[in-house]
Amino acid sequence: MVPSFPLPITFLSDFGREDEFVGVVHGVIATLAPRCRVIDLNHRIPPGDIRAGALTLLRAIQYMPAGVVLAVVDPGVGSDRKAVVLETGWGYLVGPDNGILSPAAAFLGGVTEAYAIENPDVMLPSRGRTFEGRDRFAPAAAVLAAGEARPHEIGPQLDPQILTPLLLPLSEVTDEGRVEGRAWWVDTYGNVQTNITPEDLEEAGMGPGEQVVVRVGMMNYRVPWVGTFADVGEGRPLLHIDSAGLMALAVRGGRADDHFTLAVDSSVVIASC
Repeated sequence: MVPSFPLPITFLSDFGREDEFVGVVHGVIATLAPRCRVIDLNHRIPPGDIRAGALTLLRAIQYMPAGVVLAVVDPGVGSDRKAVVLETGWGYLVGPDNGILSPAAAFLGGVTEAYAIENPDVMLPSRGRTFEGRDRFAPAAAVLAAGEARPHEIGPQLDPQILTPLLLPLSEVTDEGRVEGRAWWVDTYGNVQTNITPEDLEEAGMGPGEQVVVRVGMMNYRVPWVGTFADVGEGRPLLHIDSAGLMALAVRGGRADDHFTLAVDSSVVIASC
């Protein structure tokens, strides 16, 4: 199917909102592709946290309009890591080759072609190398979204097999009927998403409506598996399937990260009572 230009650009970064960085990237895109719509997905990824950026994009990509992703969480900025355009059946993913694009690319059916962003005609000249979101990634995303360049004009083709993967921890169902996982994400409200799926719990013999034991560190908590926050009393903990289809811990009217004393990457074990 021939895309209809201009394509929308979904933009996420760890730039924050305190400085001018997000606005400058918007300015570059508006200059090169003034008809392109930019969707600001998230600019408060923890600085340099590639996994948090990758998981944010993975959770969101199915709800974004097909087009171009511009993802800039780049602790290796200015190094020899490659700047890339990944072509998928959905559209283009633009960003550093550090793993941030890999989970979303896999969700979209895999990378069909990959290119390094090396053509100086689609980069802004700069004496410094520490703002490639402005100088390299934004111009590439803009010309692709506007239909002013095709991926092969951005730079040399790469073998998708050499792209940097992102290794995500997997949950495990044990022979003892436990499910061992990790806390993947703590949202603004203190809800804790894990990498445990409802299918994991069902395989271990647990089901909705039951009480389960959640183990964090040396502490055990009895928690009901319910459908939503309103199914428990105010201030009570719960386990539920979140908007991404994963098991999450919450506290009605409170913060699960405080209640369970955990943070991103903490071990979470769930078992029957």
